[in-house]
Amino acid sequence: MIIILKSNVSDEQIAAVESRLKKMGMEAHISRGIQRTVIGAIGDEHKLDKEALEALPGVEDVVRVMKPYKIVSRESQAGDTIIDISSHPLGGNKIQIIAGPCSVETQEQMDQSAAAVAAAGCSMMRGGAFKPRTSPYTFQGVGVEGLVMFQKAARAHNLPIVTELMDVRMLQTFLDHKVDVIQIGTRNMQNFDLLKEVGKTQVPVILKRGMSATISEWLMAAEYIAAGGNHNIIFCERGIRTFETKYRNVLDVTAIPVIKQETHLPVIVDPSHAGGKAWMVPALSRAAIAAGADGLLIESHPRPAEAWCDADQALSHEQLTQLMGELRGIAKVIGRDL
Repeated sequence: MIIILKSNVSDEQIAAVESRLKKMGMEAHISRGIQRTVIGAIGDEHKLDKEALEALPGVEDVVRVMKPYKIVSRESQAGDTIIDISSHPLGGNKIQIIAGPCSVETQEQMDQSAAAVAAAGCSMMRGGAFKPRTSPYTFQGVGVEGLVMFQKAARAHNLPIVTELMDVRMLQTFLDHKVDVIQIGTRNMQNFDLLKEVGKTQVPVILKRGMSATISEWLMAAEYIAAGGNHNIIFCERGIRTFETKYRNVLDVTAIPVIKQETHLPVIVDPSHAGGKAWMVPALSRAAIAAGADGLLIESHPRPAEAWCDADQALSHEQLTQLMGELRGIAKVIGRDL
């Protein structure tokens, strides 16, 4: 950590900063320049209270040298983490495609969806038994019964299931129903109590980026999970909110290489929620794979027009099959498998 002192700092104030650092178990390296005096704090930076140092007389700014997200940072692990999801490695050379309906509706719908997802060549299935909706009057999901229907349909085709956890009180229910991947949605990215609890499990977690979250906030949210002992974390870029109103969200393709530089953990993209329209999904999917995403989270439905949730952005099963063929071609060009 570097402490930048004001231009008119006194010797007594410098000594006070040095004394405070020693009380924090740090050594102080004082560098006196022509216009500024800078103190370098040497030792375990995580022991330092940044705000306490900023409050000292004569201090202008305090700058961390180390990343505040210690466990998930690239500094803690040079190689990429590969997360095993029921023998489906996510984060390695193989790109994993997760597809399925926005929400679980009926057993027939889930059976048809699972058959189509498997036939298209997707490796995992998505579906929401509990749905966070902007309006309290819209469909909220079928609940625990949905988990039962989901598992029955997916297991018939050996598809691991991905579903969203909204309430920490339902975590044990998810574990009892053997959910393969827990999804933390955009609205819960900074639900820290929820993050801490899933951090106590070893179930892989897809952490969606908050609609207005910075990269640093997203990484720190992941650190909450990792700090609990669960390092099976998958970042999911799903579009951010900006001033643009022509489409639902802005897919931040730039976030893919940035996250890969900042962390050793895999990153996937949700092109369905980014564009909000089915016709945008293929283009956004192709862009995500080309930019280095380790997987996609795509909404599909047997009859999109009849979907109980997000009908506009769901692909038909024929469209999903066609898209998978296109993505295989892109993956091959960049030296990856799909």
